[in-house]
Amino acid sequence: MEPTQTEGRDASTGALDELANDAASRSKFLRMVGGAGAAGAFSLLLAACGSGKKSASATTAAPAATGTSTTTATAKTGTEQFGAGDLGIANYALTHEYLEAEFYKEVAASGLFKGTQLQLIKKFGDSERQHVDALTALIKSVGGKPAPKPKTQFPIDNAKSVLKLAATVENLGAAAYLGQAGNIKDKKILAAALSIHTVEARHASALNRLLGMDASPDGAFSKPATADEVLKAVKPFIAA
Repeated sequence: MEPTQTEGRDASTGALDELANDAASRSKFLRMVGGAGAAGAFSLLLAACGSGKKSASATTAAPAATGTSTTTATAKTGTEQFGAGDLGIANYALTHEYLEAEFYKEVAASGLFKGTQLQLIKKFGDSERQHVDALTALIKSVGGKPAPKPKTQFPIDNAKSVLKLAATVENLGAAAYLGQAGNIKDKKILAAALSIHTVEARHASALNRLLGMDASPDGAFSKPATADEVLKAVKPFIAA
């Protein structure tokens, strides 16, 4: 994957803003992420993430969620500890994927699950490992250095508590990607983030139902999470 060219446009403009205002770019992007069927999802994404500018149709998107402002080049995303700009966001996502992949690996080996539940856990773990591989390759392709894999510590005590933790982590993962979507400048990185976001949301939905919870606890529209919220939530799972 080659780096996206960003010369000739305002560096403070996020990919979502550019796509909302440029019909040609939007059409190309929608083909990249799934064709015409992705148009409705893109409109909902704009509403969820917010846009700092009016779209070409002169409609105004919902206000940007906390931590997702794209109006200035120096706006903070909360991911700066992982690197500058899009690389920081990508490494932030990679760190979360590391945690998920390791979590499912340990759960699968714990002996707490059998049959269809074990197969589901292994399937989810395989997806997370693929996310790690994809993000690692993406970061390298744009000249970045992938974040190191953190040491982890998970409370794997009993089946019910593990399923609750899995649901929490997957719901958090989906919210994390949504929370950063408005900050991403590179459309290829945005496309990768959105493709992973949908899988995280599906994992979360399946686990929610397995626990007898609402498949979509936030209702018709997902709620984004800031990097500060996500990092605080996963801190107990990262060994000092």
